[in-house]
Amino acid sequence: MKLPLAICQMKVQAEKEVNLRRAEEMITNAATKGARMIVLPEIFNSPYQAALFPDYAEIFPGKTSKFLSRMAKQHSVCLVGGSIVEKDENNKIYNSSYVFDETGELIKRYRKAHLFDIDLPGRISFKESSTLSPGNNLAVFHYDSIPTGLMICYDIRFPELSRALALEGARLLIIPAAFNLTTGSAHWDLLMRCRAVDNQLFVVAASPARNPDASYQAWGHSMIVDPWGTVIAEAAEAEEIILAELDFSLVEKIREELPLLKQRRKDLYQINYKREE
Repeated sequence: MKLPLAICQMKVQAEKEVNLRRAEEMITNAATKGARMIVLPEIFNSPYQAALFPDYAEIFPGKTSKFLSRMAKQHSVCLVGGSIVEKDENNKIYNSSYVFDETGELIKRYRKAHLFDIDLPGRISFKESSTLSPGNNLAVFHYDSIPTGLMICYDIRFPELSRALALEGARLLIIPAAFNLTTGSAHWDLLMRCRAVDNQLFVVAASPARNPDASYQAWGHSMIVDPWGTVIAEAAEAEEIILAELDFSLVEKIREELPLLKQRRKDLYQINYKREE
């Protein structure tokens, strides 16, 4: 099974309508280039500022989710809508990713499980939990019979989550992520390649482009990593669409030749997790 996939590394502005128009342009461009799965960045429709999240939050279905559904159907693609700020019926706010199939149907929603609360003195401080709530479920969806795990940004630092998704059958991990200049330069490439090698699957990491005018500077460098840890496509800092054809026979080949998942010592250690509902 092969899957042509594209990441739209778009520059996020303050105005939601501007962001949706730019996303439409890049999705259309990626579809024209032959992508059958298209991935957008984390918080692609609004600034990445915790204090502003309540102002941009949307219920489902809302303006952005309807837009994503329409784009998926119009271009007959699977569209992983990066993430947006979602508000539920109890007014809780989440960092949520929506996935739509080629008919425009919602096939998966994932709410970020690990909230980005950090304090690196003199470099960066951020507290998602000041306005967001964490999700409490794994997310695996199937498109073209390919089991795909979904995470968001800070989730990648918790190897138990990616391993749980692999144990649930994932052959592909998709991670919309807005690393910053401090953490991105240190850990972006390392984490994405490690998770690919650890779990012997493809990793697709979708970052916003860098916006010099924004208060939060995204690292960029969206990338696609194969199960051997090789970076097969990578963006720079500016807006860009990167494409690659993922050949999933490589997953099976590597897992057969180097059978890590089968050789785990479940008598010595194990991972317990909440299965999908």
